[in-house]
Amino acid sequence: MSTAIDIKAVKDYLLDLQDQLCQAFEQADGKAQFTEDVWQRPTGGGGRSRVIKNGNLIEQGGINFSHVFGDSLPPSASAARPELAGRGFEAMGVSLVMHPHTPYVPTVHMNVRLFVATKEDAEPVWWFGGGFDLTPTYPFEEDCKAWHQSAKQLCEPFGVDVYPRFKQWCDDYFYLKHRDEARGVGGIFFDDLNEWGFAKCFDFIKAVGDGFWPAYKAIVEKRQDTPYAQRERDFQLYRRGRYVEFNLVYDRGTLFGLQSGGRTESILISMPPQARWEYQFQTEENSPEAQLQDFLTAREWL
Repeated sequence: MSTAIDIKAVKDYLLDLQDQLCQAFEQADGKAQFTEDVWQRPTGGGGRSRVIKNGNLIEQGGINFSHVFGDSLPPSASAARPELAGRGFEAMGVSLVMHPHTPYVPTVHMNVRLFVATKEDAEPVWWFGGGFDLTPTYPFEEDCKAWHQSAKQLCEPFGVDVYPRFKQWCDDYFYLKHRDEARGVGGIFFDDLNEWGFAKCFDFIKAVGDGFWPAYKAIVEKRQDTPYAQRERDFQLYRRGRYVEFNLVYDRGTLFGLQSGGRTESILISMPPQARWEYQFQTEENSPEAQLQDFLTAREWL
């Protein structure tokens, strides 16, 4: 089992992944291009934020790379590992959120990251995290199954238990307790991954990062030209409100960024450009909008 930590190799991969994903989304959009904002964090590190908006496909979205470090772990990072409280840290990752114009192409999220907790005269403690998940407004069963099949296939070389375990973790994590509903139809999610040794864990986040775009591209190509009207747009904005609620109330990445003194504009890049809330909104019985609730309960897709 490999224990050597190669932070440079991870950083090189993440920077290249950001480049590759930006190229893929620009090509799929056909109109908009990313703008880049390179930033420095006063207390250590920095990153490059890339935003795309007002395109043919993407209303607004971002693909961030960040590499930050500091003297003390934020509470959100040490909550599951209280024995590491007070250590210094180094964290790097790529995070992506895309909010399409059309209600028929789902909002999507992907993230891969490395975290290292450091202490003088002690071995560093490292772990990987990440995953991807899908948040449709008007879901299609075949799309959800294909999405999960892609996740299962990239997990299989790492063990038959990996997809079921990380799929369940995703279902549990992306859940709005105050609404008693899932944020979307899931995917895979993992954190604290170090059980296989550094090299194999790094291979796994590469599989996740590289496997994300083909899985999402298939849905985009199938649904992006589906006609829609104001009714579908209004429901899309209403459902985006749920996305905002999750990110501000539960999301550990958002909390870590804010607690560690990160760059607020980059942290909140995951927010949709428009969203709406309506008091005691009710869908019409047997309507396409009502069918969404059938998808917001965890299930076995495969």
